Amino acid sequence: MGRFTRTGVTTGLVAVLMASAACGSGEAARSDSDTLRIAGPFEVHSLDPASSDGFFTRLQVVETLVSSDLRGELMPGLATSWEDSRGTRSWTFQLPEDVRFHDGTPVTPDAVAASLKAAADEAASPLADAPVERITPVASGVRFDLAEPYPTLPAVLTHYSTAALAPASYDDNGEVTEVIGTGPYEVERVELPASIEVARFDGWRGEQPAIERVRFQAAGRAESRALMAVSDQADVVFGLEPAGQQRVDAADGVRMESALQPRTLLLKVNNDHPILGDVRVRQALSLALDREGMAEAVLREAELAATQLLPPSLRTWHQPGLDPLDHDPDAARDLLAEAGWTPGDGGTMQRDGTPLRLTLTTYPDRPELPALATAIQAALAEIGVELEVDVTNSSAIPAGHEDGSLELGLFARHFALVADPLVSVAETFAPEGDDWGVLGWRDAEMTTAIEELFTQPAAEQAAAHRARIAETVQRELPLIPVAWYRMNAAVTDRVDGFVLDPLERTWRITDLSWAGQN
Repeated sequence: MGRFTRTGVTTGLVAVLMASAACGSGEAARSDSDTLRIAGPFEVHSLDPASSDGFFTRLQVVETLVSSDLRGELMPGLATSWEDSRGTRSWTFQLPEDVRFHDGTPVTPDAVAASLKAAADEAASPLADAPVERITPVASGVRFDLAEPYPTLPAVLTHYSTAALAPASYDDNGEVTEVIGTGPYEVERVELPASIEVARFDGWRGEQPAIERVRFQAAGRAESRALMAVSDQADVVFGLEPAGQQRVDAADGVRMESALQPRTLLLKVNNDHPILGDVRVRQALSLALDREGMAEAVLREAELAATQLLPPSLRTWHQPGLDPLDHDPDAARDLLAEAGWTPGDGGTMQRDGTPLRLTLTTYPDRPELPALATAIQAALAEIGVELEVDVTNSSAIPAGHEDGSLELGLFARHFALVADPLVSVAETFAPEGDDWGVLGWRDAEMTTAIEELFTQPAAEQAAAHRARIAETVQRELPLIPVAWYRMNAAVTDRVDGFVLDPLERTWRITDLSWAGQN
């Protein structure tokens, strides 16, 4: 079996959290009586919305022009309304009157247009892939002119990278140095990568939220998060592994909340690799995986085993009639034999004297990933594939994509960070590749089907295109699905009104109140 290594995991913050939790919670709880304390495995790597992983929209500091509800239906965000013209080649978004940024400066069409232009220049933003020719301030709003019809623009503008920032957020080089938004909360303090503190914005145009202050704290170790959840060190804790969930279930004063997400845990495959470029090898790796067993053992829910890439939570994309991904080690060995691999010393497959050895890269931000990696390592060993698992920083996967060194990457891919999943699907299967999508794989029919969907064809034709995409992925396996994902959070009983957003756009803090206040 391959070597298991762990690199790049922060320990200092964890030690502090463990110590504070172990010392009890009396004075800390009293001093935090007006502060909602949120903890999770996610680190804050940047102030720039395009690189912030949505922290500032989740904390309701910044707003996008368009928002969405829990079902992904579009609704007004900062923009009060929008309309298209020229066959969706032009869109105008109306801005509210007399609204100010957190620094007191007015929200003007010029300021919002400048912020959106900055987002369009960020490769990490889906707006960069839209056929935008011009973003122009107009009376009471902002107009987008596009090179071709683009009916999905309002959905793209739900993405956190397109949030409107005040001019003072940028330095002379256009870099984001402060997060000055328009939301119900404003930033008080940020310490990268560990914490963000926000406070209620008195100038908010809507109803003032009940929660006055919010503090987010990154906690890398799953044990630390579980301890924080049951010892009154946090009010909301995300990213609990099964052992932590059981600990919460057995504790008083805290409860578990969960929601099935449009997210898939998957293996990114280097299709340019001399071994993995053979579809028979990819199919063999897939057949080796006992997905139900892994989902039961790691996620404590066998139903989360991925039978195809796109989960049932994406109702129009999931294909119930698709032949499911199977577990068949014997068929996997047969496929490896067809590809020229034969058993060698110690049971590892070899070809022309070279053993079949691969490296899988993953990261600990989501606690289930290292555990799944270990299970995958054991499953592949049964068919003679020696797998080394490298648990490191999540940035290693896009870095390995860029230089071509990545062999296998295990991560969680969210398919609805933009309200219309088509945008994420198009990014995932872009012919040129995507950091969190395919590497070295392209298919002309797939590209055509995606392009046709952007024209918003009739329902029957759209369904046929989505089915073709699912069938192609199931056959070619440029990405190998492992499990679907259920998001969970531990919530203290002192908080009322908590609801998980499966799209992870917001933590819906404005809906919360302290228990007994209603």
